[in-house]
Amino acid sequence: MFTVFGYLNKRDDVSTQDFIDHYENRHVPLILSLAPAPPTYKRHYLKHADELNFQPASLDFDAITELGFPDRTAFLAWITAVTTGDAGERVAKDEARFLDRSRTRSCVIEDRVTSG
Repeated sequence: MFTVFGYLNKRDDVSTQDFIDHYENRHVPLILSLAPAPPTYKRHYLKHADELNFQPASLDFDAITELGFPDRTAFLAWITAVTTGDAGERVAKDEARFLDRSRTRSCVIEDRVTSG
């Protein structure tokens, strides 16, 4: 599995609930209208006020998007579909409505699973 995590920040003038609502009810459907759903497409929203989040001041993001693909080639085809041409313009315009795009960052990860 080829997995990418994106660390996203809401715009300062957007409430947390409006951020989540827009992401789930507008942005995700837009993305899925432009390219097939990846095998894994999860959004994890940070609970800023949770007392179990250690060192909360260092948590400088509002959501983690997890994208999983069979391999790098599948990811590159998908990301090209949603970031280029008219599709890319539509995605950028929508992201500007709720994200602080200047703070978006991402990384490729490798999993190790312990079970039992």
